[in-house]
Amino acid sequence: QVQLVESGGGLVQAGGSLRLSCAASGLTFSRYAMGWFRQAPGKEREFVANISPSGTTSYTDSVKGRFTISRDNAKNTVALQMNSLKAEDTAVYYCAAAFGGTAQVMDGMRGMRRINYWGQGTQVTVSS
Repeated sequence: QVQLVESGGGLVQAGGSLRLSCAASGLTFSRYAMGWFRQAPGKEREFVANISPSGTTSYTDSVKGRFTISRDNAKNTVALQMNSLKAEDTAVYYCAAAFGGTAQVMDGMRGMRRINYWGQGTQVTVSS
């Protein structure tokens, strides 16, 4: 079955960096757009970043210039490099997969539509 397994979360001071990784199995990784989402306590899950099979990326405004999403289709992994972390970045971060790489799929992912699979999440805590 399909599995998305996140790793790399933890506790970091404000201004620091973390690198999240998501290992995918059970799917043809190169045919899926991949994304990162987060959910802070008491808040709804929100889009962070996504990347198409060919490498086109998009980000929510609050992380532009600080976070970078990347993928390795040979290793079936997607990463999120997070720099200049802020207390408001504290959340559980989830990896997600959506079949296809069209603009409609990428747009749908940003609205949390067209998601086929979710990971279990990894906690990121930024202390101020």
